[in-house]
Amino acid sequence: MVLSSNWLKLQATQSSKTPTKHVTNSKKNDTTNAAFKKVKKATKKAAKFGDDGVVSSRDIKTVAKAKDARTPVRSKKNLMKMVNSMTEEINRLEDQKVKANNTGDSYALAAELEHSLKADTQDRSSHRSAEVGKYVSLDCEFVGVGPEGKDSALARATVVNFFGHVVLDVLVKPREKVTDWRTWVSGIRPQDMHRAVSFPLAQTQVAETLKDRILVGHAINHDLQALFLSHPRSMIRDTSRHIPFRKKYAGGKTPSLKKLAKEVLGVDIQGAEHSPIEDARATMLIYKADRKEFERLHQIKFASNT
Repeated sequence: MVLSSNWLKLQATQSSKTPTKHVTNSKKNDTTNAAFKKVKKATKKAAKFGDDGVVSSRDIKTVAKAKDARTPVRSKKNLMKMVNSMTEEINRLEDQKVKANNTGDSYALAAELEHSLKADTQDRSSHRSAEVGKYVSLDCEFVGVGPEGKDSALARATVVNFFGHVVLDVLVKPREKVTDWRTWVSGIRPQDMHRAVSFPLAQTQVAETLKDRILVGHAINHDLQALFLSHPRSMIRDTSRHIPFRKKYAGGKTPSLKKLAKEVLGVDIQGAEHSPIEDARATMLIYKADRKEFERLHQIKFASNT
């Protein structure tokens, strides 16, 4: 039980009152005095350190009862108001502490997931985490071309492996004149283009990375079309088309990657400028979160097509 600052008011109010009735039972006096000492000690702590003292509910009831017994009838109503106010304050502080604890748990979860998004590989051999492996996740960023920048052109392509390690991250020179860099969402600026490679080279690098591997992505057809690439459907795992996710998080429609990251992983992404590395890692983590169901449904779908 938390002793609120209202106990200071209660102490001040009661100290000015003249007791009209004393408890005569010595055993009862000892219990009451002990309770008073605990409350007084907690009150001093609150006054000195600006913190909440901690006493038991039994001690609070004992003190309240003793003060009530020594208080004139005309002041009992005021005392009850003070006690009720104190109780409300205690409940409010306890609720705040519960919320703070829950928030702390959320922060801990977010930190743990952020740790995964950054692909810390300390617990794995560097060779295993760095190799491309069987599973890869692709994410692309685009800039605007054409009138008013309404059309999209590929400007960056990123591939991460099963563990979130970046195996390819390449800036791409758009083949058309850029009319809107969309920096607020793409994170790409004109000065970045001095490090960019030609579209044909980027296309070749991505194609070689994806070859004979299971491709994990979110609305992955959009990225493949931008690269003018295709990939066997049996080797694609698309988080935007996963039926359990669509039913649970989007009412049967297509959930956004941002929505899935929040609901499945408990993290916020794409708050401002997008990072294709972060998006690719988040997509891989979302797939891994329901991997068994992904593969079960995948086997059913493609077994029926054979």
